[in-house]
Amino acid sequence: MIAGEDHLDTNVAIIGAGPAGLAVAACLKQAGVDFAILEKAPEVASSWRRHYRRLHLHTVKSFSALPFVPFPKSHPRYVPREKVVAYLDAYARRFGIEPRFGVTVQSIRRDGERFRIDTDAGPFGARKIVIATGNNAEPIVPSFAGLETFGGKVLHSAAYTEARPYVGQNVLVVGLGNTGAEIALDLAESGANPTISIRKGVHIVPRQLFGVPIQMVGIASRPMPQALNDWAFPKILDLALGRLEKYGIVRPRQGILNQIDAGRIPTIDIGTVAAIKAGRIATAPDIDRFTEDGARFTDGRERKFDAVILATGYRPGYGAILPSELTPRKSGVSAHATRLGVYLVGFHNPVTGLLREIGIEARAVARDIAGR
Repeated sequence: MIAGEDHLDTNVAIIGAGPAGLAVAACLKQAGVDFAILEKAPEVASSWRRHYRRLHLHTVKSFSALPFVPFPKSHPRYVPREKVVAYLDAYARRFGIEPRFGVTVQSIRRDGERFRIDTDAGPFGARKIVIATGNNAEPIVPSFAGLETFGGKVLHSAAYTEARPYVGQNVLVVGLGNTGAEIALDLAESGANPTISIRKGVHIVPRQLFGVPIQMVGIASRPMPQALNDWAFPKILDLALGRLEKYGIVRPRQGILNQIDAGRIPTIDIGTVAAIKAGRIATAPDIDRFTEDGARFTDGRERKFDAVILATGYRPGYGAILPSELTPRKSGVSAHATRLGVYLVGFHNPVTGLLREIGIEARAVARDIAGR
């Protein structure tokens, strides 16, 4: 306890009420462990509510549900954003999970055998900490020469909701990750003229490989030797998607599994490749600099654009509240996390699916905490 101060004192403090925080909370409830969830937003799953409207899960519903509660049978194989939000709302109600909303965590530090959590609502105390704030906490906005001189609209993909404002416009999408690829497709299908700037090599896989969900292919291939996967996957993907080098899309030298282990999942294609081949989405190399009315690329070409969408990724952001000496080396349960009493959940995103991984980690973390 922190003498002389009014605060919540709990066994486990969960930071974040997204899918990871809710999954850990449900598992702790089942184990009979008391906890409190601190969430800066006014509702659960706030990042899912802000995602662009056409978003669907890229993983199948049967391997994407949180612990104990499958998605309804009536839902499609790849669940749309609004049904994911409804599922998470219902999940919180089912387990009686009541986060403390509107509480922003400012810092976490040791306080004897416990932790002190300083927030804008006052101090909190806990025996264990679970960081479940997600990989997409802070948008990354790289520095681009001349961007401040560009006269059109500039936004990060975090602020993109739908294509309607861009109909008839030339739009530069910077980045061919999952978000950039899907936004470009949304723009193309809605009457805009998108160009994707491909800044580096990228692995692209179809959402379904010859009718089999790529998530299930990834699960089945995981036990195979890495060298065999690195040899086989490019050949299989060339059969499925064709040779993409002539469209400016090249694979990194690093194999798919190495990239996944390093935290970079492949782009899961839901139609962007076909749109590029059909000429409905243009491609361009990295940006040399922006101009007043467009951009010049590293191949010397210049194009005019009305808007720029920076699909340049996110960072987790927990480093601002959690000092390095209290940060586990990896997501989930490890000897290091157990010793610290601090767990990360939801920060490992394999091709087998982030939500599936969250369920595995949440169960393991709850067992580890309950056992101690």
